Amino acid sequence: MENSTFDFSWIDYAIVVIYFVGVIGHGLYVSRKLKGGSDDYFLAGRSLPWYLIGFSLFASNMSGSSFVGLMGGAYDNGVVIFNYEWTAALVLILFAIFILPSFLRAKISTVPMFLEERYDVRSRRAFSLFTILAIMFIDTAGALYAGGLVISNVTAVLNLWTAVAVLALVAGIYTILGGLSAVVVTDTVQAILLIVAAAALFWLGLDEVGGWQELFVGVPEDKTKLILPADDDFLPWTGIWGVVLLGFYYWSINQFVVQRTLGAKDLKEGQVGALFAGFLKLPNLFLMILPGLIALKLYPDLETPDLAFPTLAFEMMPIGLRGLILAALIAAIMSSLDSALNSASTLVVKDFIEPIWKVGEDRQVWLGRIVTGLVMVFGAIYAPSIASFESLFEYFQSSLSYVIPPIVVVFILGLFVPWLNGNGAFWTILIGLVIGVPLFIVKEVTGLWEEWGLPAIHYTIMSSIMMFIGIATHLGISAMTRQDSKEDIENLVWSKSETAEIFTRWEKPLWKDQAVWAGLLILGLAGFIIWFA
Repeated sequence: MENSTFDFSWIDYAIVVIYFVGVIGHGLYVSRKLKGGSDDYFLAGRSLPWYLIGFSLFASNMSGSSFVGLMGGAYDNGVVIFNYEWTAALVLILFAIFILPSFLRAKISTVPMFLEERYDVRSRRAFSLFTILAIMFIDTAGALYAGGLVISNVTAVLNLWTAVAVLALVAGIYTILGGLSAVVVTDTVQAILLIVAAAALFWLGLDEVGGWQELFVGVPEDKTKLILPADDDFLPWTGIWGVVLLGFYYWSINQFVVQRTLGAKDLKEGQVGALFAGFLKLPNLFLMILPGLIALKLYPDLETPDLAFPTLAFEMMPIGLRGLILAALIAAIMSSLDSALNSASTLVVKDFIEPIWKVGEDRQVWLGRIVTGLVMVFGAIYAPSIASFESLFEYFQSSLSYVIPPIVVVFILGLFVPWLNGNGAFWTILIGLVIGVPLFIVKEVTGLWEEWGLPAIHYTIMSSIMMFIGIATHLGISAMTRQDSKEDIENLVWSKSETAEIFTRWEKPLWKDQAVWAGLLILGLAGFIIWFA
């Protein structure tokens, strides 16, 4: 993609500049309203309504790499990539109904904090450290690299280094100033901007290819199928449960995402917000996946699938709307970036500094801002070097498949099985990493697995295997080291009566009833799956 390929007018650049000024101005405004408490800064004073939670969850998920990657994935592999979207909506239903109530009853500030409440401090620190490293090396640096790469290629104004520096500076400023309150409101604006821009792109692209009926004409049949055979290289139907496991990590126990629901005004607002985010995931079929097929029809010879989005956007959009698309892309990147910066500072302060040194709330906010700045600087310095490790980032999904399932097991089983203990939890996390990381290197990175003549197993199926290893380890070690249950364990495990109440007692107003939202989302999921299966 050459810089000269896309023409930008002063109107396009003006739209982008206005957007940057707006988000910084909002960060300054929110910083003046903060009362100084750590809950105000890290969790927005636990006062977030459902719509801000839902939009912020959606915007955080739709990172720059997702915006580009979903269209590129559809261009290369077809509609099957929608499995990553509908399974996310399914996980959000389970999270809202079964998991979030325990999190909010425990009054936790970080997801790892739940592990200490439920098990012991060893599990909390192990998972928190893993999450901080993942945020620094994958989420922050990855978002900056993806954004810097696209922006430096579609405009002649910035190179990779300067594009990364500008993104880091702007996202860092409003996150440092306003904390989670600034992040969720900015994310809501960015989510709406994303939806509008992607909808305009889909509409123009559909018109260009001759309408809905013509969209699928000439497209290889396997690219129009949601469910693919068990021997498919990209995503066999046998690996869909592995995708669900990844979804449990991302949407249920990842501080990067869950922090919005921890800042909910109350349980109902948090549950409806999570379910609202599930609804927002479903239209991605039209907003980010089918445009990949449109690009395939219009530009079948792209050098790489990841050029599907920028080519479609900047070739088809008229002057002015190109600025909107570029602003939307920057919005996607910054939504992921601000979430990563804010969650990293929350984890460092709440899981390591505050418990050890017992610092006051004002000092916690001050330290949180310092950590945010340090993570921002690290990401900006490290991000451009990812170019030399690009192949490793292609293995990102598979690497999570090897290390995440045992951690998911520790959380989920801990919510439903009261007698599981801290020994089982800590050793399950540790053994999962000790087995998972070398297995990933042998099979996905070095290719030794294939050289040794071992059977070909898709990484999504490996995810299920790692899950069973985690279950056996947690149950086995906990059974061998049985302990008396903690006194407050009843508040931390799943409550059958609370779940039954959700489905048997109608809330008023009806449109804010969790059961109604969950039921409608299930119907929507079923409709999409039947339509394309």
